[in-house]
Amino acid sequence: MKSYILSILFFLLLLISCGGSKSDINDSSLSGNYNQNTNNNQVNNTQGNNSSNQTPTYSFGNELVWSDEFDEDSSFGIPAVSPDKWNIETVAPDNGSWYNGELQYYTDKQDNIKVEDGLLKITAKREDFQGKLYTSARINTQDKFEFTYGRVEMRAKLPNWEGMWPAFWMLGGDLLDGTPWPECGEIDIMELVGHEPSTYHGTLHYGGGWPKNKQSGEKFKLKSGTFADDFHIFSVFWEKGKIIWGIDGKAWQTQENWDSEKGSFPAPFDQRFHLLINLAVGGRWPGNPDATTKFPAKMLVDYIRVYQTEK
Repeated sequence: MKSYILSILFFLLLLISCGGSKSDINDSSLSGNYNQNTNNNQVNNTQGNNSSNQTPTYSFGNELVWSDEFDEDSSFGIPAVSPDKWNIETVAPDNGSWYNGELQYYTDKQDNIKVEDGLLKITAKREDFQGKLYTSARINTQDKFEFTYGRVEMRAKLPNWEGMWPAFWMLGGDLLDGTPWPECGEIDIMELVGHEPSTYHGTLHYGGGWPKNKQSGEKFKLKSGTFADDFHIFSVFWEKGKIIWGIDGKAWQTQENWDSEKGSFPAPFDQRFHLLINLAVGGRWPGNPDATTKFPAKMLVDYIRVYQTEK
């Protein structure tokens, strides 16, 4: 009897010890049922159309159609990220610089981007490189994975130093076909500026090409702590005529009012989009790093998943 009890205890301990950091793909928190909860400490909802006085439940996007779990470590001879899923951007599009007054040079060096310990690690470093004072990384799924409508999730831990600007976002696929930004459409799932480490922004960009561009969105603030303290799940639900932002399984913002010079509503958010992740340094919005900024600064991504409604 004693040996039987010891066997049961050993089995229970084994089960506990096998628990991993990644959420299971079929976990109930990923079921696609988002409750719009007014107790999520949302702040400064001054733009857009937010249904903060309602508590609807949205049920769509339950079939996993694409993901990167970042389980295969980068090493010598193995790319920093899967070349079947990602492009690593290294060519600056704006006369040798990136837009928004950013200060970094994006590279494909494993010092700046690699997969390790089950995480995508994007690292911003202070170093002289190609005429810039900082390096970092930026990747996208253009021409490798593009989709229309669904649920997108990223589980990540973000840097919080002055001048840091991590982002998880989407761009309209017709950008390369000659449609100017932001007429092509941009969905910012998550943007954080380092001097507001407890707050992230969810924004739409649309209208006509610059300077006819428009935007609408809101920001979400944690009740305590910062987004550098722990991992959080940043999400959007995207359906025809409606885009909903969520944090850790709770919806906090709804946008369903925009316009476009390229067509009638719901353009431009009715076409194929691709994903982007980057960690920018400096720029007109976050400001530049200062004496308090600690390098290297890391953006850690546990997974990215895209779900669509079963047909």
